[in-house]
Amino acid sequence: MPYSSSLTDEEWIILEPLLVQILPSKKQTRPPNWTKREMLDGIFYQLKNGCNWEDLPKDLPPYSTVYWHYLQWRAEGVIDKLMSILHAQVREQVKKNQVDNVADHRLSSGEKHAFMPALHRKDIVSTNRLMALKGI
Repeated sequence: MPYSSSLTDEEWIILEPLLVQILPSKKQTRPPNWTKREMLDGIFYQLKNGCNWEDLPKDLPPYSTVYWHYLQWRAEGVIDKLMSILHAQVREQVKKNQVDNVADHRLSSGEKHAFMPALHRKDIVSTNRLMALKGI
């Protein structure tokens, strides 16, 4: 059951390859019971709702597993690395949009001044979530 704090498919498409790249490779003794997406959904649920870890809904991974992964990822710098990469991607996208918008604006209006385009929520939602994670 998805929650308002759950990752959308579009957000997961962005995060999944980054996690594969950033997470340290560890020897797996058995297949995991829970996916990385489910772990992030549990972390985001706790972050958004401000509940105790023990109060995570039963359809999410066990709170002890989610909390353990959160501690491991934070200690290994995974959250900081994700945040940095996403921030760089958003800045690059805004830079491209700004150049395109300024060129279009100048061509259509003949004006010589530039303007800063507004950021759309979809462009920065993942960065905001990860920035908030850092402050837990």
